[in-house]
Amino acid sequence: MTTVVLIRPGATDYDEQNRIQGTLDLPLSARGVQEIAELAEALRAVPVEALYCCCGASCIESAKAIGKAIGLRPRKLDALHNLNQGLWQGLQVDEVRRKHPRVYRQWCEAPTTVCPPGGETISDAHERVRRALAPILKRNRGKVVGLIVPRTLAGIVRCYLQNRDLAHVWDGSDSDARWELIEVNSEQGPPPT
Repeated sequence: MTTVVLIRPGATDYDEQNRIQGTLDLPLSARGVQEIAELAEALRAVPVEALYCCCGASCIESAKAIGKAIGLRPRKLDALHNLNQGLWQGLQVDEVRRKHPRVYRQWCEAPTTVCPPGGETISDAHERVRRALAPILKRNRGKVVGLIVPRTLAGIVRCYLQNRDLAHVWDGSDSDARWELIEVNSEQGPPPT
């Protein structure tokens, strides 16, 4: 059985302002640096054998701190970037909810039916995740693999690893947990497309 330790990076200023980050490249905030220091300490007890991270400053900074704490050099996956949320990027969530209440409600209730203007669909991001993670899971069959990705992408990764419908992409997104363990059946290989 392969185990994926799905890790969220520390907070950025956008997280603290409840803004949509999408693919905007933001460093960790002071709070985010503290969160990752605490998380790195907690992850010392997890027998991670390989560490991968999404591109983007907050993920890379988080990966370096965690890697140093657990004795692994993180590998950056350029194909694994956060969901492109187009013109919504930089807006506060309340702005989108207030200006586009019907679309926002649809985004929450049926996320695969909405594409932010100039952005990417969740289905397209899921395909990107599949292409990026399938060889990683194959190469690390039976191991414990750490994967650092932002909150929105974490929902897509979780659906892929658990072979769940993308309608569940927001399940667990309101959790304050910075990491979770996901078991992937090694006998079957990576989840199907």
